[in-house]
Amino acid sequence: MAFTLWVDADACPNLIKTVLFRAAQKRQFDMVLVANQFVAAPPSKTIRAVRVSGGFDVADNYIATHMQGGDLVITGDIPLAAQVIRQQGFALNPRGELYSQDNIGEKLAMRDFMEQMRDSGVVTGGAAVMGARDVQNFANALDRFLTGKQI
Repeated sequence: MAFTLWVDADACPNLIKTVLFRAAQKRQFDMVLVANQFVAAPPSKTIRAVRVSGGFDVADNYIATHMQGGDLVITGDIPLAAQVIRQQGFALNPRGELYSQDNIGEKLAMRDFMEQMRDSGVVTGGAAVMGARDVQNFANALDRFLTGKQI
């Protein structure tokens, strides 16, 4: 299965990047980290980092413009995940949840609802701290993707 793995690297936890680096080195797939700041990547023929200019959604737009159908995008950004799915790609969040046609509409609606709550002054809290279980869930989901078991 030939594909490129794109990482929305500005918000991707370092623990997840470590899992991705190991997988890319072991399986030799192309991986592109996209961020508006410097992102360290190990020396590799298959891993590269792209630094985009600062600004709202610049990294997301770069990924959406350059990815192709069948590519995998690692992102917690739900609008980017929706765009990836529209373009026939796959989107996996850093906690191991695969976004799909079946769940992206609900995820977008919940995101919009929470944004409205915050805009009206309701304190909604943030995401829970990433733990070892989250990293294992992500590694398992990535492995399922790479072995073709989730498609």
